[in-house]
Amino acid sequence: MTYRILPLLLVFFMSFSPKSTTNTDPKLLASAAANNFAAKVEIIYHSLDANHFVLPQITCFKKAMEGFYALKEKGLIQKDILTVIDFSLSSTKKRLWVIDLSNNTILYNTVVSHGMNSGGEYANSFSNSASSNKSSLGFYTTGETYNGKHGLSLKLDGQEKGINSNARSRAVVVHGASYANPSILKSQGYLGRSQGCPAIPEALKTQIIKTIKGKSCIFIYHPSRSYEITSKLIS
Repeated sequence: MTYRILPLLLVFFMSFSPKSTTNTDPKLLASAAANNFAAKVEIIYHSLDANHFVLPQITCFKKAMEGFYALKEKGLIQKDILTVIDFSLSSTKKRLWVIDLSNNTILYNTVVSHGMNSGGEYANSFSNSASSNKSSLGFYTTGETYNGKHGLSLKLDGQEKGINSNARSRAVVVHGASYANPSILKSQGYLGRSQGCPAIPEALKTQIIKTIKGKSCIFIYHPSRSYEITSKLIS
């Protein structure tokens, strides 16, 4: 059964306000709200129309939804499209998902490259610094498209200070690349790497970029303790 997300958004935030005033301990109220949120997101997760794709890991999805709602509340997101990139997975796996939250459907699931200095088959090192050639974790909003050396490309704005806030000045963008083609896995055993951009297969770049451009949300996930401590968009 498919759930409509937008009506659920209102229910989510309304349900965070406890109706009982018996116990007003802030810590207990915050804990109850967090548990309520997690339960509701889990319902959404299990109602996703996978569209013949594999679902993202639920831990990754829950954190993505948490930041998505936070950015939505701030007015930084204008499209109910969520792109999830799970860098805890091998680059041989399809670890990018584009999810339409207006009808709870996965639109695309494909491979995606990480930065050349973030690791080989697996990404395990991240940076917000210029010339690091590393990927940056966290939440981004999508900006405008342009035609560059990789053809159609999409600019990104990092929404987490000190984590990915230099994305635009570093020219970290979504673009297609021959080294992000799954066929390269046969020759070298893992996907080609970028200078820090989430590069995707050439065959899908036009469809994906046109779908996610214009203030949608991208979340790049890794179970990094340092990221979780620093981020203000996830609990």
